[in-house]
Amino acid sequence: MIPRAAGRALRPAGRAAALAVAATAVVFTATELLPGDAGELRTAGRATEEDVAAERERLGLDRPAAVRYLDWLYGLVRGDLGHSLAGGRPVATLFAERLPATAVLVAAALAVTVLLTATALAVTYLRGGRGGSAATGLAAVPQPVHAAVLGAVLAGLLGWLPPVSLLPPGGSPLADPRLLVLPALTLALPSAAFATVLLRGALGDVLRRPHVADARLRGLPAPLVLRRHVLPFLYAPALQVTALLAGGLVAGTALAETLFGYPGTGQLLVSSVAVRDVPVVQAAALLPAAVLLLGMLLADLAARRTTVPGEPGPSVAAAGRTV
Repeated sequence: MIPRAAGRALRPAGRAAALAVAATAVVFTATELLPGDAGELRTAGRATEEDVAAERERLGLDRPAAVRYLDWLYGLVRGDLGHSLAGGRPVATLFAERLPATAVLVAAALAVTVLLTATALAVTYLRGGRGGSAATGLAAVPQPVHAAVLGAVLAGLLGWLPPVSLLPPGGSPLADPRLLVLPALTLALPSAAFATVLLRGALGDVLRRPHVADARLRGLPAPLVLRRHVLPFLYAPALQVTALLAGGLVAGTALAETLFGYPGTGQLLVSSVAVRDVPVVQAAALLPAAVLLLGMLLADLAARRTTVPGEPGPSVAAAGRTV
């Protein structure tokens, strides 16, 4: 018999594993739907149909899709991401060169997102759960608009920042933090607005609970009410939203890195799509899903420990219904 506590921990782990397999199927199917393939693009206009077929056979693209998917899935289980069709280098090596820069960018963007979200929620709390229309408007603005406005103001008009974030060979973005500002803000502003919209609903639910109203009627200081009666009910949805944002930020790097010339995995994804370098595209597209699933798993496990006894904390789904 599996202990009840272990069973409760295994359920989210099993759900995450099933979703991970589903994510690989979605990513593989999406790459299959791309028009053309590496064999056709590398020989287009310069070779006969026989040469194109020979190139596709050399790259292994002539095999049935189901066989290629199972081979790729087996490689993932063994930690083998395959080799680039464009240069023949191991995909893991390409990611090892790019991933540190993306990790620093995502960490900076997530830190700014958490700071902005906490500030917005603090203002909402002080106003008794009212307000927040600005966050809803910002969340609806597309990421390229954020990038264009930030670049025009901070780099063009004020001249405070470089318009592109090109790193020297082997360089670290931490050597010149200014290179991080524009792409990090481009990622953080819409993410913070989205997180505020979600958590504002959860906060409003908590503020309407009888124990919070009773604490206020008894004249308890606002910081004490926040710490003792409000925050314990926000831990679970906050952890879930943070996991959701982490995956979204990794996915959003493709646009931000390309717009500002930042050499990370997002830029690698865009350039690989252009030449139909399928192994690289699959690995880069699977990365945000992996981060999201891992974050949601950890958030789920942590939320089971932070939920107030006898009071199921509000979830992200409940927050969305109150937005």
